[in-house]
Amino acid sequence: MEAQRTAQTLAAVQKLYDTYPFPPEPLLDEPPPGYNWRWNWQAAHQFCTGRKAERADIRILDAGCGTGVGTEYLMHLNPEAKITAIDLSSEALGVARERCRRTGDRVRGGDRVEFRHLSLYDAQEISGKFDWINCVGVLHHLPDPVRGIQSLAAKLAPGGLMHIFVYGELGRWEIQLMQRAIRLLRESPMGPANPNPYRDGVQLGRSLFAALPETNRLVRREQERWSMENQRDECFADMYVHPQEVDYNIDTLFELIEASGLEFLGFSNPDYWQLDRLLGSNPDLMARAEGLSDRQRYRLVELLDPEGATHYEFWLGCPPVNRLTWEDSSALAAALPSLNPCLDGWPSRCLFNQDYRIVSLDDATFQFLSAVAANETADQPQSIAQLLSQQPGFTLENVRSLLDQRLLLLTPQN
Repeated sequence: MEAQRTAQTLAAVQKLYDTYPFPPEPLLDEPPPGYNWRWNWQAAHQFCTGRKAERADIRILDAGCGTGVGTEYLMHLNPEAKITAIDLSSEALGVARERCRRTGDRVRGGDRVEFRHLSLYDAQEISGKFDWINCVGVLHHLPDPVRGIQSLAAKLAPGGLMHIFVYGELGRWEIQLMQRAIRLLRESPMGPANPNPYRDGVQLGRSLFAALPETNRLVRREQERWSMENQRDECFADMYVHPQEVDYNIDTLFELIEASGLEFLGFSNPDYWQLDRLLGSNPDLMARAEGLSDRQRYRLVELLDPEGATHYEFWLGCPPVNRLTWEDSSALAAALPSLNPCLDGWPSRCLFNQDYRIVSLDDATFQFLSAVAANETADQPQSIAQLLSQQPGFTLENVRSLLDQRLLLLTPQN
């Protein structure tokens, strides 16, 4: 019986994405614009482990690739990687193939991507293991997310990284209410005979939003947060008429993580999880919070700022994961630096870091980063200590500040 329910749910999910291939980004004849550091191996490896990866010729699994928007970025931002992309929807896969063919052929990258029509549950059908698994917006649409994450974890190589995105219940409360309202109306015997449930659901949802007063809570949340992207039916359907969705809170999220057998390496948006941005003005409250575990502090943050808890984006690692903090000054001084590849605007003194935050560089910092950039192509690259010896006044603490701003990658020297 359970197997039958699972098959029915997967078939329903497949029908949704065959009807509305997602995401609906346009196909381009040139590489995609900008970057997302979460899809760049070197930037992601530095974020998760504190160090630059030793190799770039890695295997990537894009688990639930949809129409290939993420796959395309993975292809262009990791030119030495081999990528396998899987999805349940044949229609979405067709778009993904064409997307990567168009831009990949222009940079001789399309042949590095293999597409397969597979459920996450069937990942074991792919041979070998992967250095990096990307699974964005997929696990929460499975009838059994634990089975899904365990299936992927079995394909992650030791020391490998997994990037995951799942929905959060607190920030999606209004979405859940509208989903239930649409479902009630779809089940009414007064509806049309044998409609496509997803096209009917989109029409019902749009009619509901149009009929409700502007002051309605669901309408206000839609207008404030989602209306721009939901102009496209594909986005509206994915949000409001999906047949299968699991929304998490911190407690249930870590139950999922623990079931994977992998190591939690951190959230991709660490600033949101800093409690001092909410309670920093009250030392007594901050002192009380110090007695909580990390997980309890995460829970406190999402309870106090639920609008920001629409999703969880985080990294897991397959043990053993060697993580460096660079607290040892001698190790930091001996390291080989390189520029973060996800900088927009370099070599300007005003640029965007990997989180697209504006960074203004003073003369000393610009001079040091310029030396780092030149050092990357040198026959015999110099250590941080050697570079600092050529720039009096710039210190290891300045280097640590550059690390905190995500401007540098580091390679340790044994």
